[in-house]
Amino acid sequence: MTQGQSRKVVHMPTKTKPDFSAVQARLRAIMQKYQGSCLQANPDKPDNYVLIGPPTERSMGKEVWFGAVRTGKSYVSYHLMPVYAFPELLEGISPALKKRMQGKSCFNFKQVDEKLFRELAELTAKGYNRFKKEKLIL
Repeated sequence: MTQGQSRKVVHMPTKTKPDFSAVQARLRAIMQKYQGSCLQANPDKPDNYVLIGPPTERSMGKEVWFGAVRTGKSYVSYHLMPVYAFPELLEGISPALKKRMQGKSCFNFKQVDEKLFRELAELTAKGYNRFKKEKLIL
């Protein structure tokens, strides 16, 4: 480099974790409606909210995992175990919500989508009612 020339500084982009706080808050609000006497949060952390029911005779003495909201690197996951146990609950869901599914009981979101969140809230209510009917939660 000669006198008078300056070095070109190259800034490498840094990977930052996307801010999924709004997505996580909305999904958590859907799940939290069912926290109470028969479902308790365990754990209840900012990025990992899990609802578990106590052991019942129907669950063969094991805790019942109802659902969870977990913030990951690439998306926020909404886990809903009733659709795993009773896949017929998924009959009639919209193609847009079906597209968000990963596996048998997980829905992934990167941004708030009120229409899909309303549908997911309805599906969660159906799942809760089915778990109650089947005496998986009391």
